[in-house]
Amino acid sequence: PMSHPEPSYPPLKMHGHHCSLMAGVAGATVALAVYRDRCRSGLGEVIDFSVVEYVASVLEFGIHVYTYHGFVMKRTVPRSLIPWRIFDTKDGAIFLACIEQDQWERLVQFMGSPEWATLDVFTTTQGRNENQDVVHGFIAEFVAEWNTFDLYHAAQKHRICMAPVMSFADLAADRHLAARGFFTKAPGDEGTAYMAPAMLIDGKRPQYRRPAPYIGEHTKELLDSDLSPPPSEPQTDGPPASKRPLEGVRVLDLTWVWAGPFGSMNLGHLGADVIRVESSVRPDLYRRGNAAPEGIEPSLNTNGMFNQWNQGKRSVAVDLRHPQGPELVKRLVAEVDVVFQNFATGVLERLGLSYDVLREINPRVILASVSGYGQTGPYREYMGYGPATGPLSGLSSASGFPGEGPEETGVAMPDPTAGITAACAVAGALLRRDQTGVGEHLDVTLWEATAALNVDGWMEQALAGRQAERMGNRDPWMAPHGCFPAAGEDEWVTIACTDADFASLAELVPGLDDDSFASLKLRKQNEDELERCLGDWTRRHDRWFVTGLLQARGIAAFPSFTCKDVVEDPHFNARGFIERQHHPEVGARAHTGIPWRFATRPNGVRMPAPQLGGHTDEVLQGILGMDEEEIARLRADGVLA
Repeated sequence: PMSHPEPSYPPLKMHGHHCSLMAGVAGATVALAVYRDRCRSGLGEVIDFSVVEYVASVLEFGIHVYTYHGFVMKRTVPRSLIPWRIFDTKDGAIFLACIEQDQWERLVQFMGSPEWATLDVFTTTQGRNENQDVVHGFIAEFVAEWNTFDLYHAAQKHRICMAPVMSFADLAADRHLAARGFFTKAPGDEGTAYMAPAMLIDGKRPQYRRPAPYIGEHTKELLDSDLSPPPSEPQTDGPPASKRPLEGVRVLDLTWVWAGPFGSMNLGHLGADVIRVESSVRPDLYRRGNAAPEGIEPSLNTNGMFNQWNQGKRSVAVDLRHPQGPELVKRLVAEVDVVFQNFATGVLERLGLSYDVLREINPRVILASVSGYGQTGPYREYMGYGPATGPLSGLSSASGFPGEGPEETGVAMPDPTAGITAACAVAGALLRRDQTGVGEHLDVTLWEATAALNVDGWMEQALAGRQAERMGNRDPWMAPHGCFPAAGEDEWVTIACTDADFASLAELVPGLDDDSFASLKLRKQNEDELERCLGDWTRRHDRWFVTGLLQARGIAAFPSFTCKDVVEDPHFNARGFIERQHHPEVGARAHTGIPWRFATRPNGVRMPAPQLGGHTDEVLQGILGMDEEEIARLRADGVLA
């Protein structure tokens, strides 16, 4: 969902088919892992992948706010970290977010320390939150005096997270994307620029082998080729099919917040042993905040956000700021298959853990690096949070209601988009390593991973030379297509009706049999009246009544769910998607689980998120062979903290 401050407006979809395509990346990740296992075991699998469950698994705060605190978040609730908004500039729009206090202080300095910003009421996070309209008003006056890209680059030099609302033409002209080779050609179609695969592999961009085929283009070629099934004998010794496909793969997890943890968690769901390296000296942002369910003492282990995105992992407490911390990590690197990290660009190198160092320790190791802008390119050191890379990717420029401004994503969708893209890249790298014997460095960015799924908008720019229009919930090929009011407070039902099904809908809804709606072309010409007519009917009925009536006629319809609806939905629960693992400190709290099911391999989350350092001794003894005396010495020296 996108965000919009006006409660009378319906829930808003993102432009294009971002959610479906992101689920496609996740499905490819699972398929690659299973295919690799099939090459080793000789056994295939049936994968039951649910797109709606996958989308429900990336809902950021809402699920945990409900299951941990009993609160159902409203889609119009203001942000709790201010400033956070898209602002108009002289020639466009720009997004700004200050998530931590030091960022706010840098913004104030950048604005010239105006008198209003020094008032006590604005110096604290709470004060800014309580007066956000005033704060945003002052900032809007400042931003309005700037050109978009001048402000963007100037703010980033001061380590302020600003990002322009980029059009698709802006993407095509961007020098950072050009330096990283994000736009490419397909052999045989040199006239069209395509967005390339959203990763660099050892510094090189994968290329397309051919353009999309014409219908039946390769029929004769395939019929004349050898179509015998591939051999079913395993190529190497491997785990039996009774285990998960990545069982035996070990991942060293140097991630935090959301993008990185989401990616490594999905590798864990596929069977990898994911070992988090973290520290109480500077804990994960999602471990902080003293968040805990009512009646439970807050700790670094009670935050629902952390416990959602780190299910199925083990935790080792290592202070990377201690001189011996990186040395201990190096010993672990020698014993793992994958290192997964999403530090800011340059941090790993400053810790002495560059890929060259890791590869020297373990030539087979795969390093997956996730960042806002990437490990290379002129903007590689820019700040790039998930909420900022939605506007940066072109997504916001095409999302919003007709005649209104661009909207930010209600969920920081670039985070899980980059996370699952990196997980997919790791699955492919493991398969290649089985063939080559050597690892790779995978460079995935939030910007590119999100932009790569804006297929509709980009191809409109590339082929027709025009910017995609903001059309709310409408669709170019269907009418009606939108989210309509149902009986009750803030209750909505989504309806997507094909041309073939419209006659059946018109039999149910008074007024839809009018001649002005007789064809798709006419319905698009009279879409305002069409939606008014349908909305007048839906608002008189319960959302489930409308859903049942339309589904019985083969028309796509479904209620717009709250996070409470997701957790309590009988379908999700029957499929095992809602997990209730028992956590030592918070008990059995509901979390979204795994959105795919195997026919012959194990399903379900293996264990809840770890307590900080809860597996330190287990990992150091079991993997590094340390004795209790050495572990005690490291703990006394402050390395294990």
